Amino acid sequence: MTNNYGSTNNDIQDLIDFENIYIEQLNFEGINLKNKFYQISIEEYIDGNLKNSSILFDGNEADIFKINSNEESLKFFFKLNENKLKIFIRGKKFGSKKSYFNLTNNSDTYTLKDFFGNKKQLDLEIGKKNAVLAIITPTIHEDGTGSYCEVAQSTIQPEKLGKEFKIPQYFIISITFK
Repeated sequence: MTNNYGSTNNDIQDLIDFENIYIEQLNFEGINLKNKFYQISIEEYIDGNLKNSSILFDGNEADIFKINSNEESLKFFFKLNENKLKIFIRGKKFGSKKSYFNLTNNSDTYTLKDFFGNKKQLDLEIGKKNAVLAIITPTIHEDGTGSYCEVAQSTIQPEKLGKEFKIPQYFIISITFK
């Protein structure tokens, strides 16, 4: 998996930053992708405990969503506004329904992070749920400073980020190829 973040147009990127919108395209490539379906899910964690889990998109619903090559790209849109998280996913053959989730903190404190760190590519496992994106608040240090990157670039399993970094609420977006 590789990724492309945001817009290549600086003015557009400034505007989406101002509006608290995040766009990330995930590109999947591999010989095992052909003839697979994918399911995209979201998990919400409160105080380190799983609160909710739901499906954002299920390609198993129709054969039209079957991957017919060794490559697939999905574009994820997130908007954080008025204590709500809004999600939309665009694929080659679909646009998902818009999904909404309540935020427990000020929407300006959340950000989108992926799990690439300084890597240009990540390997995913076919048939397993793979965490690909996170909507998080920062970990707060004793001196009052905070860090988003420390959380997303850690080697801690995504479902354990809340307890390890004392994050009150966060979301993990995962994809499973079946």
